[in-house]
Amino acid sequence: MRALVAIVGRPNVGKSTVFNRLVGAKKAIVLDTPGVTRDRHYGEAKWAGPPFDLIDTGGFEMVNTSNIITQMREQALAAIEESDLVLFVVDGRAGITPDDIEVAKLLRSSNKAYICAVNKIDGQKQDPLVYEFYSLGLENIMPISAEHSRGVSDVLEEIDSLLGLSESYGKGDQEREDETRIALLGRPNVGKSTLTNRLLGEERMIVDSTAGTTRDAIDAPMIIDGERYLLIDTAGLRRKSNIKRWSSEGFSVMRTLRAVERCHVAVVLIDAIEGITDQDAKIIGFTHEKGRALIILVNKWDAVDKDHKTVDLYREQIERKLPFAGYAPILFISGLTGQRVHKLIDLVKQVREHHLFRSTTGPLNRWLDEVIQRHHPPTHKNRRLRLYYVTQVRNAPPTLIFHCNHPDAVHFSYQRYLVNQFRQHFKLQGTPIRLVFRGKDNPFDSDEQ
Repeated sequence: MRALVAIVGRPNVGKSTVFNRLVGAKKAIVLDTPGVTRDRHYGEAKWAGPPFDLIDTGGFEMVNTSNIITQMREQALAAIEESDLVLFVVDGRAGITPDDIEVAKLLRSSNKAYICAVNKIDGQKQDPLVYEFYSLGLENIMPISAEHSRGVSDVLEEIDSLLGLSESYGKGDQEREDETRIALLGRPNVGKSTLTNRLLGEERMIVDSTAGTTRDAIDAPMIIDGERYLLIDTAGLRRKSNIKRWSSEGFSVMRTLRAVERCHVAVVLIDAIEGITDQDAKIIGFTHEKGRALIILVNKWDAVDKDHKTVDLYREQIERKLPFAGYAPILFISGLTGQRVHKLIDLVKQVREHHLFRSTTGPLNRWLDEVIQRHHPPTHKNRRLRLYYVTQVRNAPPTLIFHCNHPDAVHFSYQRYLVNQFRQHFKLQGTPIRLVFRGKDNPFDSDEQ
């Protein structure tokens, strides 16, 4: 899982400017007004090692007890608790304030890796301003000017060093390679923890009818028929409008999204009583975007009044709302009674196998010849689109590169045709398929035929 770095500090010390410098883009709103950032901004930063996640929080202000300031302090406290490293930003020109002293106390008692960045040190003449901040009792103090990018590269290098990112770079996933990681996803109170307990055969997770009982992603290893699995029970993903802007729930959401990046197979639970919602579609869309193998579980099936048409109606509803995820198998279960739960692991094994599918060039190009003969590519500006050959460049998910004369001329409907034919020919389900179209290598080779 990628490291998580949180930027904290009182208002108007330049946290958002620091955030923008580290991520290399103007994502956070920057104004010369205290307290502009009242929510968290998420981004990705990178130096010599692998990328890490960055959060820009609202400001601390220990003296001001207004409701907004109190909530901003709470989210910053959550940042210290949830992050792997804290970047504490102070204002070198303003000097030490009571708020800075309180934050320093929190950092010293947290046992978390941290950097104290003394901002607004624009040149050597301001360097002596840094010495005052050593009285905070902090060790890792670095002068920077976020506005002029002075010292920002040093901060990135120090983050890499403290988190050991460069040492692990290129070593790939440090988790077990002989296990399949399964993330259970869905809205709050859809039954993820109940299903986890059913699969584990014990009351490992707290199960309550109150939505949001699970606050973080929880790992549960298990061995079934001699094969290793890691079950990741995640916090429920509610609509953004329902999340308290300054609560620690925002961090739970981010850790849930990071669990998707970690997993091999995403299992999304849908409440059979409520049916599929827009939030379900967003969760499934995120797993599709990340290229994870996907299974859709319709949970609480025991509580539904059924006849011989109910299953088909549910399938039609899901396929209508999720046209981009038609490849995902759908299983109707009850985590409470155990109905059909035993089929889940076999389905996980199957979609993981299809997710790892790899073919040599020969069978792929024979398949391509067949599908072209069945349905010729469309023309583009009175010129025929030609697909010369195809190769598979990676799996998880299977990714194909088509070499052609006009990469931009491949209509989405023909891309969909290729994906459907590929999936049908090689009998793949549960995995997205990625297509890439590249121009031919020789620009002087005429295609006017």
